[in-house]
Amino acid sequence: MDAALKVLIADDHPLLLQAIRRTLEASEGIEVVGEARSGQELLALVERRNPDLVLLDLRMPGLGGLECIAEIKRSWPEIKTVALSACEDRASIDAALVAGASAYMVKSVSPMDISSVLRQASTGAVYHSPSAAPARMGEEPVPPGPGLTPRETAILKAIAGGLTTKAISQDLWLSEHTVKFHLTNIYRKLGVSNRSAAVRYAFENDLALSEHGPLVGAMA
Repeated sequence: MDAALKVLIADDHPLLLQAIRRTLEASEGIEVVGEARSGQELLALVERRNPDLVLLDLRMPGLGGLECIAEIKRSWPEIKTVALSACEDRASIDAALVAGASAYMVKSVSPMDISSVLRQASTGAVYHSPSAAPARMGEEPVPPGPGLTPRETAILKAIAGGLTTKAISQDLWLSEHTVKFHLTNIYRKLGVSNRSAAVRYAFENDLALSEHGPLVGAMA
């Protein structure tokens, strides 16, 4: 049996902190090893509890979330961080990813998707919530990131083959929201802004499915 993913959570709102803890504790394969309400408390707990992943709010008293992400990246590079924020603007997302976060979630995310996002972030995937506002005209585009993961490649093939988000979610036993997380990460990595452009990329690079089959096998 695989070891549980050890997660440390940080937010200065007690009710939200409790809600996140309850959600994660109800998820199989995740162990909450501590909680903090400030940046200073968080860094002290990281050193003592040695988590696999830290889920933290970007706005906390004292040391802010971005500073914490950067310090964790510098001092404990093996620990993944996931930003959780009410901000949905591109600047906030980019700032968190540049600081070293592996994922960015807005606080409107469905509770049922949080554990899935954390598990995927722990494997090295980098993405942000699809509800984020697109870059404005004149802004520098986000440069394409590293290559697609096997799961992202399979989802790209699926949309090129005509499968809907709902069909992909049913084949993978994921919520549609989680599939959208993957799609947004695919767009970012390819340097495109929508599904049509991603599909065009798939056809230009021989990544389109020749037939519609179940995707579970492709995820192995």
